[in-house]
Amino acid sequence: MINDFKQFLLRGNVVDLAVGIVVGAAFTSVVNALVKDIITPFIAAFGGKPNFENLTFTIHHSMFFYGDFVNAVLSFFIVSVVVFFFVVKPVNMLVSRARRQKPVDPTTQKCPECLSEIPIGAKRCAFCTAELIKKKR
Repeated sequence: MINDFKQFLLRGNVVDLAVGIVVGAAFTSVVNALVKDIITPFIAAFGGKPNFENLTFTIHHSMFFYGDFVNAVLSFFIVSVVVFFFVVKPVNMLVSRARRQKPVDPTTQKCPECLSEIPIGAKRCAFCTAELIKKKR
């Protein structure tokens, strides 16, 4: 039973998942710090009010603290924008550059009669003996 548990823990997927969670938690703190310490004050410099926490209204002696909700929605939006433009777009660009490869020059073609793979320079199909018409390039 202990060996099964050890085998479960040392399986590649579990270790990868654990590393992903730890890196994700660290990355979350970096993004939150960027938004809280740089982006929000920058917006406040132009918008005037960086914190809506104290906004409230009262109905029949009940106070509604809608400012905290506004802060949470704005924070979510700003974090989403920062992650998209500073993480997703650059990573997608790097991945697309890494995947670009020169197209392979074909060495074979399909026979128009039997659809077998034959050398590109062949004049006749080796499988059905159909005469091949050369395509001009």
